[in-house]
Amino acid sequence: MSRAPRATLAAACMAASAAAHALPSYDSVRAGWRSADVIVLDRHGAPLSRVREDFGARRGDWVTLAEISPAVRTAIVLSEDRRFYAHSGVDWQGVAAAAWANLWNTRTRGASTLTMQLAGLLDDDLRRAGGRSVGQKMAQALRAAALERDWSKDQILEAYLNLVPFRGELVGLSALSQALFGKYPSGLDAREAALAVALVRAPNARAAQVAQRACGILREQGLPKACEGLGGFAQLTLPRGGAAAGAPVAAAAVSGPDLAPHLARLLVAQARAAGAVPASITSTLDAGLQRLAADSLGRHLRELAGRNVEDGAVVVLDNASGEVLAYVGSSGALSGAAQVDHAAAPRQAGSTLKPFLYAQALEARRLTPASLLDDRPVNLPAGGAGGLYVPQNYDHRYAGWVSMRAALASSLNVPAVRTLVMVTPHRFHQRLVALGLPLPQAGDYYGYSLALGSADVPLLALANAYRAFANGGAYAPVRMRAGAAAPAARAVMSPAASYLIADVLSDRHARARTFGLDSPLTTRFWTAVKTGTSKDMRDNWCIGWSQRYTVGVWVGNASGASMHEVSGVAGAAPVWHDVMEALHRAVPSAAPAMPAGVERVALRFAGDLEPAREEVFLAGTAMRVVDMVDAVDVASAAPARAPARDGVPAIGSPADGTVFALDPDIPPAAQRVWFRAEGAGGRAAQGVRWRVDGKPLGRGAQMAWFPWPGWHRVELLDAGGKVVDRIGIEVRGAVAKGAPRG
Repeated sequence: MSRAPRATLAAACMAASAAAHALPSYDSVRAGWRSADVIVLDRHGAPLSRVREDFGARRGDWVTLAEISPAVRTAIVLSEDRRFYAHSGVDWQGVAAAAWANLWNTRTRGASTLTMQLAGLLDDDLRRAGGRSVGQKMAQALRAAALERDWSKDQILEAYLNLVPFRGELVGLSALSQALFGKYPSGLDAREAALAVALVRAPNARAAQVAQRACGILREQGLPKACEGLGGFAQLTLPRGGAAAGAPVAAAAVSGPDLAPHLARLLVAQARAAGAVPASITSTLDAGLQRLAADSLGRHLRELAGRNVEDGAVVVLDNASGEVLAYVGSSGALSGAAQVDHAAAPRQAGSTLKPFLYAQALEARRLTPASLLDDRPVNLPAGGAGGLYVPQNYDHRYAGWVSMRAALASSLNVPAVRTLVMVTPHRFHQRLVALGLPLPQAGDYYGYSLALGSADVPLLALANAYRAFANGGAYAPVRMRAGAAAPAARAVMSPAASYLIADVLSDRHARARTFGLDSPLTTRFWTAVKTGTSKDMRDNWCIGWSQRYTVGVWVGNASGASMHEVSGVAGAAPVWHDVMEALHRAVPSAAPAMPAGVERVALRFAGDLEPAREEVFLAGTAMRVVDMVDAVDVASAAPARAPARDGVPAIGSPADGTVFALDPDIPPAAQRVWFRAEGAGGRAAQGVRWRVDGKPLGRGAQMAWFPWPGWHRVELLDAGGKVVDRIGIEVRGAVAKGAPRG
């Protein structure tokens, strides 16, 4: 032998010896395995969802040999290394046969054992493209021998099946099995196993070639009948026309739970932003509660079939810790946009902001729960654009003077707007921002409509703001990842005002005027709850809390399309009720203890304006009898109409140029605008007639008209049929199908 080949051989031996010394252990290889997906777990370690993080290759979870179908183990050994259990890393009999074949035939046959192939998979230098040198082959043989000394045969076979590249981006049997066959490796039958093994030598071959090789494997196993129809099966299973090297293979129904896809993506994004994405993330969610909330949402949305509603979201918070226990971001298969996270998407809040407004008025001692508010039409300037803002009440029957308790519990709109006039949009906006609601515009931008929830807020943020009521007015961000440090809380609302709001929203008698005594808002245990519906019935909400939990539900459409006659009590409230009942099935919720600075006294209303009751007050504001002298009057800011003169009747209300916004919370049949005529000196005008858009409406000093979107001319006629006054009004919003037009 010449000196040069000897030097090359010596160098190869030294390299092989060094490679053998660097051999990793089975435990280190398995511990270092990383799936292409991040798995998100619930608080108890149960899998919730998977999120693709590595797009360089598709790798599944590591599977043990016991989790792999015997059909696969048989096929791989028979196809790739039939003397696997007899050799010690190198099959010298196979090497001799390969050398002989290479000497006499043009088609050569390799002699690499499964152990040698695994050695190449563990060392990038040993699987370098373009063939291997003599040194590389020797290093691979020595490394295989070392693997056989330190690893068991089962460990070698298991590691090989997890590390071997298959087709396109698929690496390992777990990824291949789920992507091509839609099942775990334990469920592969003989035909599927043969197709999988046939891909080892020719990962990107055409389906016909793969089927031909798979049939040969089946015949060697004595299963020739399994070849029948194998070509068609391969065509259906494998991508048509083969797959280019590195091309992705579309997964066919990848197995595994997907209970919380939206929260899972959120947690992975947060980890990525922090600079380190672990193989698994343990969330604060409870898988059982998550499943229950999702099932309830889907069931109730199906019950609303035909009302143009398909999306929804549910969140459940632990009051004390702020942990998110359930996070249902969409209705899944029912939704046309299931990937949209509606728990995080901003939607118009509707009446759900009213409790925060009244809490602020209570703290400022401008109101008490017994204060009388004027529930009659009010005209307010609509900002620099001109015109008037005229809020409409829930049923348009206008109760006149009502207590704050009745106004909030029954979700009356006009008293809320009057309250905002006292608090001011600027201060109310500051309070909402302090409670974590992301309102990008200043308070003056929203104006008085902020009292009725014209701002867009996400469900999670809104529910967490309600959680502050349960915690005595203290606000803290939520927690979604287990083990994360608890954020510091800060006082935003006073404990006393929070208690008063909770007392009002837990009073089913106070809300009976709008919702009745028996509704989904009523539970067998103590809860406080508020609904809301946005303009044109695009969103409806139900947010409430118990002693331990806060539950928020949103129902609507991802497209923003209006629902058909779906208010908060009909759409979101049944889901809220289901979840609350499930949370307290074992331990009912108790009412909160009365904090310092609150007193409860017996109260009656002069003239029996409302039934006598026990009422709660901030210390120093209590009263035992409420008379009209205690009424809180917020003057209308609308320009006054000129009084009638010389006994000629005139239109007293509404004012000329009034803009009415239809309230989606109000049943269509109950929506009315009242026209009132006055005579000289403000006396009621008698014998007058009304005409709207040229059509007779009726006769009398007061007349109810069903509003219809558009600009309308209202005329007042005297007893002789002469037009004595006219105004123009505008109605905005949509009316549900079937609503009367007159």
